[in-house]
Amino acid sequence: MQGIIQVGRLRVRHPNGRIETYGDGAGPLVGLRISSAAVRRLVSNPSLGLGESYMDGEITIDEGDIWSLLDLVGRNRRHRPRRKKTGPLGRVVRDVRRRVQQWNDRERAKANVAHHYDLSYDLYRRFLDADMQYSCAYFARPDMSLEDAQTAKRAHLAAKLKLEPGMRVLDVGCGWGGLGLELAGRHGVHVQGITLSEEQLAVAQRRAQEAGLADRAKFSLMDFRDVKGPFDRIVSVGMFEHVGAPNFEAYFEAVRDLLTPDGVAVIHSIGRTSPPGLTDRWIAKYIFPGGYIPALSETLEAVEKTGLWVTDIEVLRLHYAETLKAWGERFMQERAAIAEIYDERFCRMWEFYLAGAEIAFRYGDHMNFQMQLAKRVDALPMTRDYMVDDERAGAASQRDKARSAA
Repeated sequence: MQGIIQVGRLRVRHPNGRIETYGDGAGPLVGLRISSAAVRRLVSNPSLGLGESYMDGEITIDEGDIWSLLDLVGRNRRHRPRRKKTGPLGRVVRDVRRRVQQWNDRERAKANVAHHYDLSYDLYRRFLDADMQYSCAYFARPDMSLEDAQTAKRAHLAAKLKLEPGMRVLDVGCGWGGLGLELAGRHGVHVQGITLSEEQLAVAQRRAQEAGLADRAKFSLMDFRDVKGPFDRIVSVGMFEHVGAPNFEAYFEAVRDLLTPDGVAVIHSIGRTSPPGLTDRWIAKYIFPGGYIPALSETLEAVEKTGLWVTDIEVLRLHYAETLKAWGERFMQERAAIAEIYDERFCRMWEFYLAGAEIAFRYGDHMNFQMQLAKRVDALPMTRDYMVDDERAGAASQRDKARSAA
């Protein structure tokens, strides 16, 4: 522990009653008690053991909370020795493990989605924004609320799509329908949203009916491999992380084949700045089975094989850290109600997930990327000015509507 915690202040009460303090003493104290079971888990498999021990109450935090503990661990990442480069044998082992872990055929992909996204709608509505955006927000200004930042995210994506009324748009991984409904309502396009979550599908279809957009925003339970085109535009937000590395090429082949000759796609995904790797074992077991955070290198390699043009890439750095911070704060405000829906162990699991994810974006190698793709080199203007102009025009329209409503 002394080699791991060099900055900050951590106090640990061991199973035998011994108390040890680690770090340089700066900052607020984080104090915890660990049981013998937690020690065994941490020794045998640290990445899995820490989360499981917290979920099962084998680690008790009596000074601070799980956010402050993981923040302390995150701030000490820079003091860890650099990992040695993976050798040829290690890469072979990694690739075999990835293929087994991420072989997301249609049946397995649906089961993986159900594990996370078919949880109670009452859970998600308690910590997401009013539009139910369960992906990275876009903090165009640091003082933005979560609602404003999610509105800005939708506008940012729409600007990159360069929409025109009447276009056919495919929303791959449409969630609870918020983005598709906005594109259909504000931009006059026809949206086909697809999801593998039955819970999300029911909500999206209900929202389309309530908004009077059911004729222009249709949602289906469908795998991306089974969609029939063509579409003028394709957008996918927070879905590529569930494709799995063995299926990257098939995913981008589907994007290519579903686009019209002058079509454009925008893919929004969590990414890693480090080379290709493996999914954290705790995350794979409890939160996102079959999920994987892609490196840009392997993503671009898959795109290159399809002949698609990469017309724009934007990396969003701390935006998801701020999004997760907001989700975590709202989750804790609603914790008692969520515990009634599920139980205490579930709440501790989600606390660990939300806190750990925030720390990965704040101190680790996680980021988001938005990749714009086209089939033709001249499908879009030669400069990015149209994106900025569209976004500013949309923001001005929103302000005017707000003033009129007031």
